[in-house]
Amino acid sequence: MNNATDFLVATRAALAQASQLAVAYSFSIIGALILLFIGWTIAGLLRRWSHEGLLKVHGIDETLAQFFSNVIRYVVLILVVVMVLGQFGVQTASMIAALGAAGLAIGLALQGTLQNIAAGIMLLVLRPFRVGEYIETGSVTGTVRDIGLFATELKTADGLYRLAPNSVLWNTPVTNYSREPQRRHEISVKIGYDDDIEATEATLREIAAAEPRVQQTPAPKTYVAEFGDGKVAVTLRYWIETSEWWATSRAMTKAAKLAFDKKADVMAETQSGGPQDDAA
Repeated sequence: MNNATDFLVATRAALAQASQLAVAYSFSIIGALILLFIGWTIAGLLRRWSHEGLLKVHGIDETLAQFFSNVIRYVVLILVVVMVLGQFGVQTASMIAALGAAGLAIGLALQGTLQNIAAGIMLLVLRPFRVGEYIETGSVTGTVRDIGLFATELKTADGLYRLAPNSVLWNTPVTNYSREPQRRHEISVKIGYDDDIEATEATLREIAAAEPRVQQTPAPKTYVAEFGDGKVAVTLRYWIETSEWWATSRAMTKAAKLAFDKKADVMAETQSGGPQDDAA
């Protein structure tokens, strides 16, 4: 009987204490819920507005706009959580210090990853290359397929997939073969000291004039590049549209070979007396 009485007394005391706590913290709980709702709404609105605003800035990539807008949202949510905890008497100053220490520890542990993120942001802002452009670095070569915050995806000339960390691309010189609208190409032929330099230059200019993909501004030029070892190097320098560079340069090289082969055959026939010698 005494045990039952003690149990009832303890239960009543617990219920009374719980009701007192509920009354004491009811306003805090309601305020916390209101803060969470308002903070969540504001964080979403700020994320959307910042994303739309960043996309209107020249040079800001979709990935970069998404990253910064998410950062703004999470910062607002963290502040809201700290304010909510403050409603229940939690020492927010010590919590902020603990979060700072945890952030520092995480930053040190993920130092390499953070370097890639920082490099990715710089690549997206400064744009040394864009999707679809062909680039070359000391160790990476290929067509850019995607630029992320951590790494860049490329496709090599032989069709292979390559993933390059952004820190590698940012810390080395990058040659962009697709950025400029025109590219230069040169064809150099070697002739003997007794051969006609003017005729050789004229033949090279005729080859350039016969190819419609060769740009006339700036105009193709020929010059004597060097001489030595019994040979004189005559060079044709001309410009091509970047998108046509590979096909045009190969076609011009072939055309030069055929033209000088034909010229050599004509000279051989002339020196031997012409085709009539065969009939004789």
